[in-house]
Amino acid sequence: MQLCSEQGAASYIESMEIRPFGKLGKISCLTLGGGGTGQVWGRTSRDEAIATVKDAVEAGITFLDVAPAYGKGEAELVIGAAFNGRLPDGVRLSTKCMLGNPPREEVLPRLERSLDQSLARTKLRMIDLFFLHGQIVPDTMAGRGTPRTLFVEAVRPALEQLVAKGRIGAWGISGIGVPTAILDTINEDPPPAAVQAVANLLDSVGAMRLFDEPARPREIIAAARRRGIAVMGIRAVQAGALADAFDRELPEDHPEMVDYRRAAPFRVLAKEVGESAAALAHRYALSVPGVATVVLGVKNRIELRECLEAAERGPLDSALIARIDAAVGRH
Repeated sequence: MQLCSEQGAASYIESMEIRPFGKLGKISCLTLGGGGTGQVWGRTSRDEAIATVKDAVEAGITFLDVAPAYGKGEAELVIGAAFNGRLPDGVRLSTKCMLGNPPREEVLPRLERSLDQSLARTKLRMIDLFFLHGQIVPDTMAGRGTPRTLFVEAVRPALEQLVAKGRIGAWGISGIGVPTAILDTINEDPPPAAVQAVANLLDSVGAMRLFDEPARPREIIAAARRRGIAVMGIRAVQAGALADAFDRELPEDHPEMVDYRRAAPFRVLAKEVGESAAALAHRYALSVPGVATVVLGVKNRIELRECLEAAERGPLDSALIARIDAAVGRH
């Protein structure tokens, strides 16, 4: 299945790596996420966010990933302002819906309302890839996400209906959730077209972990790869824990601060090899087997440029990966 999108014009640089994207064609190795442009990861202005989106496309990024939850619609409004309802040729977009655990009869109406609002903000007529944003969890954890039974009996059929109606090109799931529930969803039919899975050198989901069992992100990526499901790597810098410094204040016991301290040897190693911690963390994520594209959380053109330059240097060799793994105690 090929994704559809509005047509327009754009220019690309030759150095941007293009990778297979499951059954959805091909994609740039970097995706511009909406967390930064939606001001989730620190402040920026709308004008700067718009300029960042446009520069990303000019640099060869062919996928944009937003959500209503990013700045209460701000990331989607930035897309609408940047392109006025006409995405450049070859550029596609995903957005999401945070569904939770509604009554079954409310599932399709809620998905459609969220989709309508996203279309209005982005000024588009359809969405290429529509993600269930919340976590899929066992029925016993219904208060923390979308229960598996509800997903199987109501959510998945509703998403398939939206594809059949031509309102979305395909649907996907978040790979942050109870791993057993995510793996069951990946291995069932019909499978999602894409999954957004954690891809960072700590294998950490940080503050988004709402479950007791190990996170197992690489197992999720491998399972998706076996089924031909496109994998978008997220949290490459683990919400700032793998950067040189935080750009926001957090309490010392916050999961991201715990990860930041754990990553101290990694930052030392980054200096030894002459790279910023964020750049090296992005290159590491690009090197994780099965990851088609790494979603950036940049909020301005300076951060974007650093990621573009890191991607241009390419994935890491096995020796450096081994050094990084040893530095953070990952086996």
